[in-house]
Amino acid sequence: MKKLPVRLCLGCNEPRTKKELIRIVKNNEGDISVDFNGKKPGRGAYICHNAECLAKVQKNKRLSRSFKCQIPDDVFSQLKKELEYEG
Repeated sequence: MKKLPVRLCLGCNEPRTKKELIRIVKNNEGDISVDFNGKKPGRGAYICHNAECLAKVQKNKRLSRSFKCQIPDDVFSQLKKELEYEG
């Protein structure tokens, strides 16, 4: 049996498989984007498909702490659209 990679959600801090999470990536140039395929190079942070987790991440600036930089508002708006589309 193949072992599935597990990551922590920044919002709820619960371990989940990578396929259950949305990946946000910061590449070497410092650009931050949402990675829907999970294949972009760079440092990744994960959020589960839950609007409450996204609100916690945005309120407590957990993405900013994780990437050690300011997060553009368009990243959060793109995540909100993704969550609305799924919901």
